[in-house]
Amino acid sequence: MTNPENRSTLILQWLKEIKSYIIEQKNSDLNVEQKTADNDLVTKMDRSIEEQLVKKIRKHFPGDKVVGEEGFGDDVSSMDGTVWFIDPIDGTLNFVKQQENFAVMLAVYEDGIGQSAYVFDITQDKLYSATKGGGVSRNGQRLAEPDNLSLKEGLIAASSALMMKEEKTTIRDIGNTSMGVRMLGSAGLESVEVAKGSVVAYIASNLKPWDVAPGLVFMEELGMSAVTFTDEPIDLLTNNDIIFSTKNAHKDIIKMLNA
Repeated sequence: MTNPENRSTLILQWLKEIKSYIIEQKNSDLNVEQKTADNDLVTKMDRSIEEQLVKKIRKHFPGDKVVGEEGFGDDVSSMDGTVWFIDPIDGTLNFVKQQENFAVMLAVYEDGIGQSAYVFDITQDKLYSATKGGGVSRNGQRLAEPDNLSLKEGLIAASSALMMKEEKTTIRDIGNTSMGVRMLGSAGLESVEVAKGSVVAYIASNLKPWDVAPGLVFMEELGMSAVTFTDEPIDLLTNNDIIFSTKNAHKDIIKMLNA
């Protein structure tokens, strides 16, 4: 059985090394390429960071499985055992165009249960982390559980792709019912906004497992809601339309989606 404290110590060291690497290399030629669309980008740094992390995991935890965005991990069909989720740069479009509003993300699950999660906002030097039973922290300082506000009592975060789709009128109605909509363009940082209590919900469609795995641990540790648009549990073996929210905002949003 892996010692969680030893694993956490290693992960924190790896993230520190990745931060230095990004700061040193971010102004170099990023070799930007398109994946599935004009706004779906990948850089040499995405690939390099994931490759480095997978090598470290293989060395220290050879029996574990890895799910990574850039393809250096495994073909995982079961959550049995220990599974790592890696998003080397969450918000690559922001990284390329803004050089901010992106994060390095990791999460570790054992038999389908989230054990630890990390969302590292590199440019702001803010590391959000969670451990099972230990709550959520920012740079080591534990976050308070957000107030259980309703949809109309707070802001929401949403993916721009979802809000801009003409057929998604219900999503815009949800936005109009809230106090306002905010968009960062990074699933990890949007999840952090919910964990901090800065927004009452984050709504996004077609997110990959590595996009949601860390935030799911955050929601569980804070006693918040994490479901699909159909009010089902989130499946980390497939893509999901997700809602991370307060319990009260969850009720409001699901009611509107099913109206």
